[in-house]
Amino acid sequence: MSAEKIVRMANQISMFMETKPKAEGIEGISSHINDFWEPRMRRQFFELLDSGAAGFRPLVVEAAEKIRRPTAAA
Repeated sequence: MSAEKIVRMANQISMFMETKPKAEGIEGISSHINDFWEPRMRRQFFELLDSGAAGFRPLVVEAAEKIRRPTAAA
């Protein structure tokens, strides 16, 4: 999946969750990504985030602490 698509999808979740109290928004983003994104997508997400978080909304960056990191690709 392209980097732009990963960023766009994470930011779409964030825009919805930004209408809620901050703690609930963080929990909502992390829960959604943990429940619905396969390990490959989460791996790409963390690769992008670790390389500087370019383009991610601030709430996505904050929620990253609660998102499960997949194991390294074999």
